[in-house]
Amino acid sequence: MHLAYPAVLAVLLFCTGLYGVLARRNAILVLMSVELMLNAVNLNLVAFDVWLRDTLHAGQALTLFTIAVAAAEIGIGLAIVLLVYRNRGSSDIDRLRDLAERPSGPSGQDGAGSADASRQPQPDTGAEATA
Repeated sequence: MHLAYPAVLAVLLFCTGLYGVLARRNAILVLMSVELMLNAVNLNLVAFDVWLRDTLHAGQALTLFTIAVAAAEIGIGLAIVLLVYRNRGSSDIDRLRDLAERPSGPSGQDGAGSADASRQPQPDTGAEATA
């Protein structure tokens, strides 16, 4: 077997997955693209293991480890996406930026200002004006 055939297929799979990660906005599609990239790595591991005729089959053992990590990643990732979808109503990745913490400024308010400034108590200027 020539090594070029599975290597080219793995490159095509990896590039397709990379495009999916960079271009998609849906979190489910991004997770599927990451899985596609991991499968391309698995294909390379097994192809090089067969090509090198390794007696320990280290490539195949590492492939099993990668599959186990990918299964855990997709399970936790889907759970997070489902919780975000329940709370927000969308799994759009651009809308998830609202979850990031904002650094607080020197006065204790965050840099954006308007969101947290409205929550803090304002001094009552009306009572001072009437007195």
